[in-house]
Amino acid sequence: MPQHGQPAAVEEPATPSAWRVRVRMHDHPGTLARIAIRLADLECNILGLTVLPVPGGVLDEIVLRPATGLPRRLLVDAIREEGCECTAIIDADVHELVDSASSTLAAARRAVDDPARLAEVLKEVLAADVVTLVPVTEANPARTESGHRAVFELGADTALVARRQWAPFVQLELTRAESLVMLLTAAARNVAGPVVLDRPDGAAIVLRKGVPGDADAVSELHRRCSMATLFRRYHTGVRTVPRRWLHRLLMPPRGTSVLAVFGREVIGLAQLIPTAAGGAEISLLVEDDWQRQGIGTALLARLAVLAEAQGITELTADCLAGDDVMPRTAARAGLRTERGSEDGAKLRLFLPA
Repeated sequence: MPQHGQPAAVEEPATPSAWRVRVRMHDHPGTLARIAIRLADLECNILGLTVLPVPGGVLDEIVLRPATGLPRRLLVDAIREEGCECTAIIDADVHELVDSASSTLAAARRAVDDPARLAEVLKEVLAADVVTLVPVTEANPARTESGHRAVFELGADTALVARRQWAPFVQLELTRAESLVMLLTAAARNVAGPVVLDRPDGAAIVLRKGVPGDADAVSELHRRCSMATLFRRYHTGVRTVPRRWLHRLLMPPRGTSVLAVFGREVIGLAQLIPTAAGGAEISLLVEDDWQRQGIGTALLARLAVLAEAQGITELTADCLAGDDVMPRTAARAGLRTERGSEDGAKLRLFLPA
């Protein structure tokens, strides 16, 4: 409180917020200039302008700082008097005021670094109210809600659904968002590409995705493995792998396999199978003669990269009680582990935050 005899401090008026204003107009010379003059008459300061082509004219998105106390209705009326239509006025953040190209590229970088944030990034790029991840069977792309809803398929299984009440999406915005999704899909495919291990002995070992044509080589891998190695992988006394298993090992349902290949021989096999709960199950098999040479660690680290590209942060593996091979391999791959609380047969592996 002010001391006796001192004037009370005068409270400063709040700084006006920024507005994002969308104006639909005919693409005639001088139209935008007249709008700018009317905004100046209302003491509005234009901070940014984006022109979005639409059928029958253009949609100008103007970011401005309004005069203190300016009613939105007065702004709408002034725009109408110039023969244009104000289709939306929403609050904007001047701290994020950058050109659309730079904004989209920055958003793409964030999504590449953290694929789990794709919905959040797409929401920002589209200035959408909400973006949700749904099964592709529930996406219903034909349902546009007069332009206020858009669907972006991420693959055969999932899609992102964007909704925006304050204004319908225009084609330029949708094209920009589709390009972003295509870029991230291409980046994910590149993540899954072959990798050559950098080994001090110079051995050229390649980690790559398994394909049906590798069936014979994977069968030979199992034939060269000891009973102990096969038991650690399958928890049963299997000695040879039935032919019908080979395809599921190489092309697991909803998942992927990664092979460690030396010359023409497959010396290691790993699997990553996403689960309905949002995690993924993994498995590893490395030929006896190549164990303790970093092959299992490299395969597990590769699975972690593929999992992260899919937004997966937790893995599980079947691991016999007392068997510390997988925990030690995970530690070398930079993953934290935790035994299951029931019988210890399940090992949980956590990707770095």
